Amino acid sequence: MVVGELTVVVLAGLVTALATGLGALPFFFVDDVNDRLNVALWGFASGIMLSASVFGLVTEGLAAGGPAVLALGLAVGIALVVASDRVLSTTEINPRQYEEASFKKLVLILGVLTVHSFPEGVAIGVSFADLPLDEGIEALGVSIPVLAVFITGAIAIQNVPEGIAVAIPLQGLGVPRWRMVWWAVFSSLPQPVGAALAYLFVQTARDFLAVGFGFAAGAMIYLVASELIPEARSIGRGLPRDGIPELVVGLLCGMILMLPLSFV
Repeated sequence: MVVGELTVVVLAGLVTALATGLGALPFFFVDDVNDRLNVALWGFASGIMLSASVFGLVTEGLAAGGPAVLALGLAVGIALVVASDRVLSTTEINPRQYEEASFKKLVLILGVLTVHSFPEGVAIGVSFADLPLDEGIEALGVSIPVLAVFITGAIAIQNVPEGIAVAIPLQGLGVPRWRMVWWAVFSSLPQPVGAALAYLFVQTARDFLAVGFGFAAGAMIYLVASELIPEARSIGRGLPRDGIPELVVGLLCGMILMLPLSFV
């Protein structure tokens, strides 16, 4: 069953990667995305990620190993995202040159994408740690933990505004629409890889399960604090009250949507 279970985990990662491509689809119909909607979407994604982290991953981590082990995982997850931010801040890549890039540039691009989206893939893989469970949701011949469904859905929804953020500069550079979709998906392709590796790791090293939950939670919470909310604030600067009402409404809606996770 390991192969079948791993297939389900990889498919979950692919779903979240494909969701990033959805962010480029509006540009088939409009030339720009309304700033108010964009701010609300980033807020919505932030609320979902925070709720999934606190009510899902942190709770499971405490149950699996206690506060000290969970804190260690949180610290490692935050450290990985901080390191990825430093890599991204020192790397400049022109999307129009992707297809003409040399092998060396392609390796660099893949490396940047990996450090950016790999933690989200890890969160998916860790959430599948208790696969299969009798009380899970039946799909593809296995019982999927409810936590895994919530985490996969949370990251998929978060990836939609991320896809918009990828598509906006590409559209300004004149990149064809279907290629915008492809590059949006491409930016999240490390997620199924991270999901598979994390799942295999926690299955073979069950003692590190609590650390894994903490790692995933730390990465997701720090991503919200360092990327999602600052992105929303940046977009909202030209709106009344700096777009804070749209951000708060989106944030609350995302958190309320994920509240059932606290009762699982």
